[in-house]
Amino acid sequence: MDRKKAEKKARDLVGQMTLEEKTSQLRYNSPAVERLGIPAYNWWNEALHGVARGGTATSFPQAIGLAAMFDDTLVEKLGDVAATEGRAKYNAVSVRGDRDIYHGLTFWSPNINIFRDPRWGRGHETYGEDPYLTSRTGQAYVRGLQGKGETLKSAACAKHFAVHSGPENIRHSFNAVATPKDMEETYLPAFEDLVTKAEVEAVMGAYNRTNGEPCCGSKALLSDTLRGKWKFKGHIVSDCWAIRDFHTGHMVTTRPEESVSLALKMGCDLNCGESYQYLLESLKEGLITEEQITEAAVHLFTTRYLLGIMGDGTEYDDIPYTVIEDKKHISLAHEASLKSCVLLKNNGILPLKAAGTIGVIGPNANSRRALKGNYYGTSSRYITVLEGIQDIMEGNGRVLYSEGCHLVYDRVEPLAKADDRLAEALAVAENSDTVILVLGYDERIEGEEPDDGNAYGSGDKEDLLLPPPQRKLLDTVLALNKPTVVLLMAGSSVDVSSAQKKADAVMLTWYPGARGGKAVAELLFGNASPSGKLPVTFYHNEALKEMPDFTDYSMTNRTYRYYRGTPLYPFGFGLSYADMRLSDLSADYRTASVTVTNLSNFAAEEVVELYIKDELSSDVPVNPVLCGFSRVSLEAKESRRIDLAIDPRAFTAVKENGERIPGSGRWTLYAGFGQPDERTEELTGKECLAIIIQD
Repeated sequence: MDRKKAEKKARDLVGQMTLEEKTSQLRYNSPAVERLGIPAYNWWNEALHGVARGGTATSFPQAIGLAAMFDDTLVEKLGDVAATEGRAKYNAVSVRGDRDIYHGLTFWSPNINIFRDPRWGRGHETYGEDPYLTSRTGQAYVRGLQGKGETLKSAACAKHFAVHSGPENIRHSFNAVATPKDMEETYLPAFEDLVTKAEVEAVMGAYNRTNGEPCCGSKALLSDTLRGKWKFKGHIVSDCWAIRDFHTGHMVTTRPEESVSLALKMGCDLNCGESYQYLLESLKEGLITEEQITEAAVHLFTTRYLLGIMGDGTEYDDIPYTVIEDKKHISLAHEASLKSCVLLKNNGILPLKAAGTIGVIGPNANSRRALKGNYYGTSSRYITVLEGIQDIMEGNGRVLYSEGCHLVYDRVEPLAKADDRLAEALAVAENSDTVILVLGYDERIEGEEPDDGNAYGSGDKEDLLLPPPQRKLLDTVLALNKPTVVLLMAGSSVDVSSAQKKADAVMLTWYPGARGGKAVAELLFGNASPSGKLPVTFYHNEALKEMPDFTDYSMTNRTYRYYRGTPLYPFGFGLSYADMRLSDLSADYRTASVTVTNLSNFAAEEVVELYIKDELSSDVPVNPVLCGFSRVSLEAKESRRIDLAIDPRAFTAVKENGERIPGSGRWTLYAGFGQPDERTEELTGKECLAIIIQD
């Protein structure tokens, strides 16, 4: 069913509703209208990295890990897995009359906000700091979720529109001020692409204000840009209880009736929360019109008809419950875990041999929390890093284990008890041939503001350091001078300078999914070669002093495009066990071609990255920017020429007033396995290829 047919059906149906019935359908927990045969529907569901919160589902790596794959083909397949399992769940429970929260087909994913500042706790829900990578990854996930048929397999949602990336603790009252240039250059491109190219079905407004207007009631964002400039045809939903913030936090209105009036008039069709119960009162006061209520209801029922859940039947109605966590889905999740991990240092210790005694130490070594990230589903099985290592070492050698320390110091327990596992950790290390130290965070340290488990209240980080007990554990173990591999399970930049200096290897696993410990162990022991790349810059902690304040949304000296310092690990960086080389770069204004050669005696994958720098314009970022990438798989000694599409925006510039204009006419195009900077060359020992493109 195309949108015009769906909209006609929706308009005909809404035309039969009473005013009260129409307003009831603008709430996320829409009740049944039995006289018209309309079933109840709850719009709130999540699928950030697999179906979340709705019971058993296949669990992928956290979103930031999916971005680290630089593989939009696999991301699209994962989106399809989530949609397939979502349909299976919907089919199974709706026939039994269960239409409650987290059982619908409208997934409030993906989160395509830009991870502009490394302190933001919720940044691991995003696809990183680069608009182009975010756009490509987000489009792929939307295509996977929504499918390619006339019927939507599920409805994706681009969130949080717009300019939302912390601080979490003041988001209900915070005004994010962004210049027209930063809006066009950084904060809006991914949203525009998901709307105009991927045809995402829904857009969710953010909690904060942007340039003075609450995002869920913003004329500039919702009316002028989304509906106006971009011609968005889907529906707009508020973040949960965000409309209440208009009068309780932002103080742009004085009471609920005014808040719902502002939201509805600016185009917010669906309220996640309870504010739209005041719509009738707002109508009585003349603050809104019935026509505005009708149009919102039409938008929402158009989506429901496109999903085929209004009684028409779809090709997805026969998807059985048994597809959930089937072998194919688990295999794709495992592939994602393998491709997402980023090797940051290796002095030759990796890959390990499955022999001797391995000491596994650290608070995340046997942690299920550290596998999951946030917004996760329930897995029927979890494989921690410790368990993955034990499985590989079974029959080959010994594995010793110690938790080593608490994840953080407990505010309740005396500090004297915080190091009660340190002596055991030292005993394990001293009796091991090799130590694997598993450190990092989980959602209690970096996460969303309301999460009760956040160790620091808001979910944002105060600094980029590991928590004190982990720093003490790291330094104490490294002082033993044992062969040591540091595994970092986290979703954001962490300053692990001491590990970079003293450890033999450092690998970033992100939050690798429910069974991610299996993939991590396979990478450690060489069953596969690491191939993930950083979608965010890893800074030294001192860099925070050089950045604007966390509440300042200027991009000055933030992210790899604007940062003038030397990072700990650059954006786009990631090592491999394989020796890959590039040669013979050529390009025009649409496509670059380069030869990739695998000099190793084993098959491996790598990511070829393109960056571009306008050599004459003063209206572009200070550093070369990502404009293309391609993941390539090569057999031992294989050489292949590949083509990479170049982002059309690469040849434009953005003026201070936000106008996007043609570039200067002279660009340097770089191709490499990372970005073209001194730090990447230092860490990899390889230079990027470079050519001039000129009018």
